Parts: sequence; C-alpha cells; structure tokens
Amino acid sequence: MSKNIKVAVIGGGIAGSSISIYLGKLGLNVTLFEKNESIVSGPPICHLHAGGNLYREISDASCVTLLKESIDLLKMYPNAIDYRPTILAVPLSDSGEPEDIIPRLEILKNEYEKLIEEDSSNQVLCSSKEYYKIYSKEEALQLKNKNIVKHPHTFDEWMIPMAKNTNLEKLKFPLIMVQEYGLNIFRLSASASFMLESCKNAKVLTNTKVLNVLKDKHKDGYLLEYKKDNKVINEHFDYLINSAGFKTGSIDDMLNFKKERLVEFKSAYVTQWEGCKDIWPEVIFFGTRGTPQGMGQFTPYANGHFQIHGMTEDITLFKNGLVKNTSLSAQPKLENKFIQKIDKSWCKSDVELRTKKAIEHIRQYIPTFQNVKVASKPLYGAQQIPGLEASLRTADVSFEEHRYARCEIVKASSVLTMSDLIVKELVSLGFLSKDCINKRDFLYKDKINDEQITKKSIELCKQRNYPNDLAYTNSPINKCNS
Repeated sequence: MSKNIKVAVIGGGIAGSSISIYLGKLGLNVTLFEKNESIVSGPPICHLHAGGNLYREISDASCVTLLKESIDLLKMYPNAIDYRPTILAVPLSDSGEPEDIIPRLEILKNEYEKLIEEDSSNQVLCSSKEYYKIYSKEEALQLKNKNIVKHPHTFDEWMIPMAKNTNLEKLKFPLIMVQEYGLNIFRLSASASFMLESCKNAKVLTNTKVLNVLKDKHKDGYLLEYKKDNKVINEHFDYLINSAGFKTGSIDDMLNFKKERLVEFKSAYVTQWEGCKDIWPEVIFFGTRGTPQGMGQFTPYANGHFQIHGMTEDITLFKNGLVKNTSLSAQPKLENKFIQKIDKSWCKSDVELRTKKAIEHIRQYIPTFQNVKVASKPLYGAQQIPGLEASLRTADVSFEEHRYARCEIVKASSVLTMSDLIVKELVSLGFLSKDCINKRDFLYKDKINDEQITKKSIELCKQRNYPNDLAYTNSPINKCNS
C-alpha cells in the first residue's frame, strides 16, 4: 500500500529533509517542497547538543533527551560533525558557579554509559569515562606553558589554546570540557542532499513556492497549489507534513488550524582571525541572556574562521526579534526589517557594526583575539518555538485533525524523535506496516565519501556567499580520538 501513498513535505530545512529521507526509504512517495535553491539553509546551526550543557536554565530531563537525540543525529549525519569538544567557562561577572553544572554532567555521563550498554553503536562521543573533564586554575596555568598541538586528540591538548590565549583572571574555576561537538550546516545540507538523491521514492522540488493548501473535497488528503518554473500546479497528496520552519503558522492559516507559537530571529557572525593557525575547541562563556554580559559562543572553523554568538540585543538577539502569534493567525509576524534580511539581504553597515560588537564581546575574555576581520555576511534565520516558552529546547511534532503533521523542532537533534512519531501516525493510518515502528537503523547505513561531502559543501558556501573554509571541519571522521 505504501507505494501508492503520496506524502507532501513543505519546507526543506533539517526537519523536512530528514523526514523525507526517512519516509522515502520506507517506500512512501515523498515530495519535498523548498522555496530556496538548496535544502537545509538556516537558521544558524553550529552545535550538536549532546547533553544540552549550553543551557543552564533547562531541566536535567531535557538535557538527557538532547543527549539521546544528538547521538541519533550524529549516527545519521556523521560527515556533518566537527569532532571537537566544548569548553564551558563561567566569567566572574556571572552569578552562576561552575560547580553547579557538575551534578548534571554526572547524570549525562551515566545516561551515556547506559546508552552504550543498550547498543554499542551509541559510543560516538568517546568512552563514557571521557564524557567530560574538569580543570582547576593551576592545571590551566600549567597547560599555558605547553606547546600548541597541531592535531589535538586529548582533552589536555584541546585545552592548550584556551589556556594560552584567555584572560584566566576573568573566569571562575574550574573550567569544564565536554564532548559536545560542532554541527556544520553546509555539510549537513550536503549530506541530506546526497541521501535524498539516493532515495528513488523521494522527489525534491527546490525553487518552488507553495501558494495554497486545501482539504481535498473528493478524497482524503490535501490539494497543494504550488509554483515551479513559472508554472502553477495543483496536486493531490494523501498526507501533509508541515515543516515550514518559522513560516509553519502560514500553512496552519491556510487550513484554519489554530496553534500558539513564538518566532525568533537570530544571527551569528562570521569572522577571520588572521594569522591564527591553532586548532581550537568551541568555547562557551556563560552569561544572562539579553543582558550586556549575555552568553558568548566561540565556534571554530578551518583556517582561522570563527562563528560568534553573543546573546545580547546588539549581537545575536534583536529588539522585537521575538514575537508571538495572535488569536487571528497562527503565524507570528516579524517586523519587515527581519523579513528583508531573510528574503533579500543585510545592510553592509549593520553587518560591520554587529560583527565588530561580537568580536569585542569575545575579546573581553580572549584579549589575543586581534587582527580579526568581518569574513562575510552573518549566518542568520528565524525559528519557530511551539507554545509560549522562549527557553524551550526540546520539541518534536504535533498532529492536527486527519493526515496532518506539524514539525516543531527547536534543535536539529530532535528530527529523528519527530520522525519516529510521524511513522507511528502513518502506521495507525495503515500507510505503513507495524514493523516500521522504531526500525530506523537503515538511516545509519548510508556511507558517503567525505571528499564528496566537502566538494558539495564548498559549492553551497559559494552559492550562499560564505567563505569556502566553512565547508571544512577541523577534525577527521570520529574515531573517538584514537
């Protein structure tokens, strides 16, 4: 029966692309609609939250969920991961204490150990004993005198650039290093593209705009009206998956479905540290969101490129950049200045000003962060957050009436949890057999040549006007630092 079922997926972000791969490989006929030239193009994904340790405000249970989901995502997209650890640092200006994080890390370490016991293929963050390490000030000062290691493997080797370049007097101790990795959006896009190309049941329509969605009056399902190559086409689908990202509410409105949600516009800034040849870990400087001392995120790429988040209204966050929907519409309305950035371009002066503020935000902790230039326009985009809780970090999918799924992920790592739930719904409708439930090991078996991924990623960087160096990782495919 599945061979005759047609599924429409609106939106080719990480959610829409992943569910299209999943269902296509299960035998359903899937059509993925994406308005842009390529899939998986925003918002600014850069971090695999294998434990959610960047978010002190969320629950331990949410962190455990992010750990499990991140392991699954890594197994599906191994070529998109930058296998390097993350340093968690608490500035003196922050009200929190480093010791407050440690009980959660122990919970995560134990959970990771259980996951490995359940399935040895889950050991993708090195051994559970190496999930995190704590550094006293004395230990950091000792590492300050060590030589930089060209190809770091151990925690200590990764810590050396931080110890040498950071003003340690501005930080509380201990420092913590954890196995949370980078997630490269260009390599993620390339990986998903290759996987969809290899799936004979999945059709990808890029540069395609969905104009309207109606319930089909003649048979179960939906009629989609879309524009492709200047032609307007109407087509019936048996099942509809709304993965339109921050525009999800606009599809809800077409069908008069009510749903509360937030939409937030964010950006991260692309810089190049001229003369920097060192291989860095990612570094998180904690801070209170929305204040001048908001969290700083220092994300390394190849050849001295760094992506910077500063969780202040002058850098990553924006005044009026977080909006909620009204009773009249399921779609929150961003101000036109944000839509202009998304659909058209950034003002050059705005790019310069905000990137320089991002650089200064990091320089307060890393004074050697000198000779840094604006490398390109920011990585940016808007994301939906289901409900009205802006701090929500774990969400998956909701269902509306008959044959309609609404993807509601906040973090990329939730896509497979979301997909599993959609598969269960399709089984309940008789579109898939029961043995499809919780059987997704086939998603981990696509072996794509890493050189192919890099070549495609470079093409995407050029297409989207970003430096080619963002297409590379600083580490080889993970061998658990062997």
